[in-house]
Amino acid sequence: MTQAHDPLGSDVNVPLRAVVGNPELALDPVVETLGPGALDAPVRWAHVSELRDPAPYLLGAELLLTAGVNLPVEPREIDRYVRRLADSGISALGFGLTPGTYETLPPPLRTACARYRLPLLIVPPRTPFLAISRAVSVALAEAGKREQRRIAVAREALTRAAGDGLGELASALGGRLKAWVALVGAGDVLAADHGTPSPLPAEVGELLTTLRAGRGIRSATTELPDGTHVVAQPVYPQATASHLVVVGRPGRFDGADRSILSVGAALLGLVGRAGSDAAGPGAAATALLLGETDAIGGEERRLVAGIAYRRGPDEVAARYDWLRARLDTPFVRLRPGPRFDAIVREAPEIGDLDRLRADGWLAVVASPVPPDRLPEAATEVELLLKRAAALERPVVAEASGLGLDALITPEAAAGFAAQALAPLRELDTKGDRELVETLRTWLAHHGGWDRTAAELGVHRNSVRHRIGQIERALGADLADPEIRMRLWFALRWAS
Repeated sequence: MTQAHDPLGSDVNVPLRAVVGNPELALDPVVETLGPGALDAPVRWAHVSELRDPAPYLLGAELLLTAGVNLPVEPREIDRYVRRLADSGISALGFGLTPGTYETLPPPLRTACARYRLPLLIVPPRTPFLAISRAVSVALAEAGKREQRRIAVAREALTRAAGDGLGELASALGGRLKAWVALVGAGDVLAADHGTPSPLPAEVGELLTTLRAGRGIRSATTELPDGTHVVAQPVYPQATASHLVVVGRPGRFDGADRSILSVGAALLGLVGRAGSDAAGPGAAATALLLGETDAIGGEERRLVAGIAYRRGPDEVAARYDWLRARLDTPFVRLRPGPRFDAIVREAPEIGDLDRLRADGWLAVVASPVPPDRLPEAATEVELLLKRAAALERPVVAEASGLGLDALITPEAAAGFAAQALAPLRELDTKGDRELVETLRTWLAHHGGWDRTAAELGVHRNSVRHRIGQIERALGADLADPEIRMRLWFALRWAS
């Protein structure tokens, strides 16, 4: 049977055994009501109801608690009550023993729960229902944290695998889900791990047909005759196209599994769009990020960099990989700092950079360059980052045709920079003076002594002393804004 699902719609749950096994609650399961795997049933909430028929108000997977206030007297009515609860999909029924009401378990309730294989738990008088609800709530919160950690680790691993192409990414996704994986095109399997059945079962073909008949990001699932559970969904960004990712395994896929699958689908889409050669995207990304630009043709790209993640180090690992999806590129590398470098086809809008800043990143965008000039863009990025840090806002390089780069050849710019900074470089080579770096930082901070000193890790008097040395070496007055402008461009163009 094929069913459609929202890929992120599954709630966090805990197994019934986690509640039954809590010694503080002292719950006593009625053995004859426990079928095979009953204690593994998912519980996503504990709910109290004294209605004669609460079934219409239940969502399923609840631990329903009752003191039998309105429990029917007739065995036939009790049987109907239990049957309705079992049909509603609750995980278990907790019956509270209360002095003056029910001091022992009603035999017809025990019989009906055994008939419909509805797990029945006896709640002793000393255990308030509120304590059960609180225990379930705490267990769910802890389970949610475990799921988030698992998803974060999987995202990190899948993001790294994306650099090695579709085959490695499919294998990594299969390993994380303990499932076989296939990326299916219009009629061919484009990538798969070693455990994927070949050819795919006929039921999988029907599942893919169901998905292709709809639109948007969604998923569908089916169970094969051999008990294998299969989930399929389109890859991003071709969410309405023919590229689908299919996974299968003996056990069902929970909410965390579906989140991991969604991450894998997004990365499969990005890597697949970057090129069909399984080794191509990874080799290209590595080459571009290291400046080895012969690995990619003449397509123009931009180099983007970000700094200043202002949250805890644990959150860095848990969150940075979404930058790939945010920037629409698999070519993102995290570096110490923390810091990321990325290569994108289209420059992000300033609004996108502001949203990155809201998430903790301070980003800049360098001028668009062809692959053979990426090292120059990297140099520009470093200057822009200092500028952005000084202004505490994102910075975008001047658009092509509006800046001096459009009027000055790279050779002339490099010659000017070398000549202008030669006296400082000569002094720097004679001792650990760091005059060039001091000038760069000081100009980025608009001549601010304290902020420059803080970034360089020196006393403000040391900054003043170095700026005096720079003025003497250059024979220039750094209070002159035109001199500052010329030196800033010299630093920008310096090799």
